[in-house]
Amino acid sequence: MIPELIAKAQVLLEALPYLQSFRGSTFVVKYGGSFMDDPDPTLRSRVAGDIAFLAAVGINAVVVHGGGKAITRAMQASGLQATFVNGMRVTDEPTMAVVKKTLNDEINRDVCEMITAHRGKPQPLPGDQVLVCKKLEEDDNGQKVDLGFVGDVTEVKVKLIKKAIADGFTPVISPVAEGYDEKPYNVNADIAASRIAAALRARRLVYLSDVPGLLMNASDPTTLIPTVKVSEIEPLKKSGVIDRGMRPKIASAIRALEEGVHRVHFIDGRVPHSLLLEIFTDRGIGTEIVHG
Repeated sequence: MIPELIAKAQVLLEALPYLQSFRGSTFVVKYGGSFMDDPDPTLRSRVAGDIAFLAAVGINAVVVHGGGKAITRAMQASGLQATFVNGMRVTDEPTMAVVKKTLNDEINRDVCEMITAHRGKPQPLPGDQVLVCKKLEEDDNGQKVDLGFVGDVTEVKVKLIKKAIADGFTPVISPVAEGYDEKPYNVNADIAASRIAAALRARRLVYLSDVPGLLMNASDPTTLIPTVKVSEIEPLKKSGVIDRGMRPKIASAIRALEEGVHRVHFIDGRVPHSLLLEIFTDRGIGTEIVHG
């Protein structure tokens, strides 16, 4: 019994310098991946507890959530067919109505309720209250596309987010934005998190997903790359380590770094307390991208 208690004390002592350093800093956490859609709420609840912990130790946590699979299910229930072009959802007006309801009313509420269950103080912020966008006209390869009501974030209304933080809340933001035509648009949650983190000059941007991070060998989790410098990104793309699925995430991470974010982390949200292990331990658990 005593050795276990001593081990717990040692963990707290290892975390102490990080707790002291990060107090008062802003962290943006992108809450996504297939673990959000797991029928067992344990995974989602555990992440919500980690987010509540960040707030409890004086870190200004801001949450941006996804919800692609939930949107597809809601569309099916409404008799709508999901259509994708190069992995991006074509969003006509009926689809956008489902997207907005699912993200703003259902998933956002679910995330907030789970944070509240861990004695956190979340504040739901529908994305179209804090994000402004233009219509997306090009895909990741620079090819012209018309996806309907799909936008590219151009502005973040940081005053609303900062007020929520100043009032002691954890903002929980959905990936919906208001277009210049004052209509709601579906936006990529990774990009929304990147823009929000840059606008807030966040100390950390953390992407929670269902992969461990960057792997030298995609089939071997022991080949995790703990730290990657921005200058190393292009060689990793050429070697295939950063494949097509990760490229948009990496691009959003690099843009965030270029616009003031200190570090970006990619971690596996399925691992118990991966968020805390990445932030408050010496070794970490995922991949961090740094300026170099």
